[in-house]
Amino acid sequence: MSRLLRRFTRVVVGVSGGVDSAVTAILLKRKGYEVVGVFMRNWDERDEKGHCNADVEAEDAEWVCNKLGIPFHEVNFVKEYWNDVFMYVLDECKSGFTPNPDIICNKMIKFSPFLKYAQETHGAEVIATGHYARSSFGEDLENYDLNKGAKLLRSIDLHKDQSFFLSQISQYALQHTLFSIGDYSKDVVRKIAESVNLDRVAHKRDSTGMCFIGNRNFKDFLSEYLEDQPGSLIDVDTHEVVGEHKGLHLWTIGQRCHCNHLASSPQPYFVVEKNVESNNIYVACGTDHPALFTTTLFTEPVYWIHSGHPPSQLYSQGQLECQFRFESQTPLTECVLITHDINPWHSSPSNSGMIVSLAKPLRAITPGQFAVFYLGDEVLGSARILRPGPSLYALNVESCRTSILQERTKNPLKFRTVEENVGNNGAKKNKKDC
Repeated sequence: MSRLLRRFTRVVVGVSGGVDSAVTAILLKRKGYEVVGVFMRNWDERDEKGHCNADVEAEDAEWVCNKLGIPFHEVNFVKEYWNDVFMYVLDECKSGFTPNPDIICNKMIKFSPFLKYAQETHGAEVIATGHYARSSFGEDLENYDLNKGAKLLRSIDLHKDQSFFLSQISQYALQHTLFSIGDYSKDVVRKIAESVNLDRVAHKRDSTGMCFIGNRNFKDFLSEYLEDQPGSLIDVDTHEVVGEHKGLHLWTIGQRCHCNHLASSPQPYFVVEKNVESNNIYVACGTDHPALFTTTLFTEPVYWIHSGHPPSQLYSQGQLECQFRFESQTPLTECVLITHDINPWHSSPSNSGMIVSLAKPLRAITPGQFAVFYLGDEVLGSARILRPGPSLYALNVESCRTSILQERTKNPLKFRTVEENVGNNGAKKNKKDC
């Protein structure tokens, strides 16, 4: 063990009511740590049926702690979550972006005030969570070295790896966090829970989605906080209005348009662009329409986890070759990073946004989401996506736009909407907002 852990043997575990945090507590207790379980209450509103997810999870978390014989506490971060996460989500949605609240929650709540609470209230130097991730400091911080700093690494179980969601946490938090299940698969974690009779959580379904949504429809939920701002749905090929929407905040790039008046097109329509100035949404026919694909994107300055500065390659060569993803479970894509500055040998890349060039076209690059960068198993850092680069359609790659427009000119009836078809038959038009 490092000098740090010889002095501090108390660990506060963020118990969520699920199997992963439960097994984290089991493993730490087996190693002789003094384990304290703490449940974070980040949201306490009830849904329309009077159901509160947090109450159920808190009960399960307390049950786990009682079974394991460790103290249980609850800390209330509802105010912090509202101000730093939920308001961020609303502001992003109002501005036409699609936020990632999980990344922001980890940065602003689970690895910030929670760590401070653990240290100041319980006298614990370190915390532990049930995330599938690893640190270069080791499972027990046995390689703790402030001079070298900690690197965030992907978990052994790549199917459950959650390092993507930790790509904005501070270096200080990473240095003071144990990832006890990073070397385990999900199946093994469940078996460990079974072995100590934690049947209540051993096969409990993983939590998904945003905690403040629960089982509610996301659009309906957002409509409780943001007013409708109606606009037009515009066909990217013909520039014709093909429908209406109730607000940009209710849509994201790549989303299918489930609208009655679009139903008779040969393929469904998908969102390719949200124009904040005109309040219009551009849609394309077909999930593989080239307007949905691009090989470049623009980001804000990257947060570099290890040292706060980009790898030396970005300084010495003016570019960085690494891997990219903007969704947690999609395959990594080779990419090259250069700065926004017109001089690629820019001397201060840590203060500049990035241009990311991808080795292959990717679908539905979404403003507001996070571009996360990897080098092998190391998570280098992440940056908020500002906008995608020009699409394959805009660039007319392999004459794709030309071919589509020719097909639509040749067979216009194939692409009529329900509204047009009903209107042509002399019946009453029945337009419905999306």
